[in-house]
Amino acid sequence: MKTLLLAAAAVLTLSGAAQAQDTVRIATEGAYAPWNFLDDAGKPAGYEIDLANAICAQAKITCEIVTNEWDSIIPNLVAGNYDVIMAGMSVTDERKQTVEFADEYKPADPSRFVALPGAGIDFAALKGKRVGAQGGTIQEAYAQENFAADNTVVAFGTADQAMADLAGGNLDIILADGAYLEPIVATGQVEFVGEPVVIGGGVAPALRKDEPELLKTFNDAIAALKADGTVDTLIAKWFDGAGPFYKM
Repeated sequence: MKTLLLAAAAVLTLSGAAQAQDTVRIATEGAYAPWNFLDDAGKPAGYEIDLANAICAQAKITCEIVTNEWDSIIPNLVAGNYDVIMAGMSVTDERKQTVEFADEYKPADPSRFVALPGAGIDFAALKGKRVGAQGGTIQEAYAQENFAADNTVVAFGTADQAMADLAGGNLDIILADGAYLEPIVATGQVEFVGEPVVIGGGVAPALRKDEPELLKTFNDAIAALKADGTVDTLIAKWFDGAGPFYKM
């Protein structure tokens, strides 16, 4: 596990459910732009960081953002190393067995396939190819279920590592969130192939199952930020701006 990087998210007086603890620690990966990434100063940035700050301000709680590698992000939540995960994590039935999800803050993001330009990938007869995905994600599970019989599915620690292997000719295609891939496709380094696939539900904070008061605190704050347009404003800032998703 990489060293935890700390950044203050909001310095406000604790109230309500969060009074039982000094600081609510929110974990993110820091390697999945535009959801979350490290800026030039090495501090967490992105949609989920802005939203975490807004949630903490709305709830009047003191928060701290930490980064944790994806493959251990749920085990470290369960172990009590932090209190909430905001890391582009889609709601799935499998994850619900281990964590409690608060209300979603982004609708389901269709996953997309990319390949090097002109690769000529034929999904109707995909065989003998190397398919890359970030390990422990819904995309890796989908690739294993749908492609492993006739192809080699390769899991990576981060999506960026998979992208580097694709660029180096060690992969044929990658499956990842569309929002992560769109800026890379725009550079011309890769191109979309095949059709989008919707895997899992929307993206939401994950908490331990024994934190009903903190869950209510987050749900109340998310509801307020949806109602006043903050969530839609942040989606427009960090993604394509389509919507509104929540403010009617």
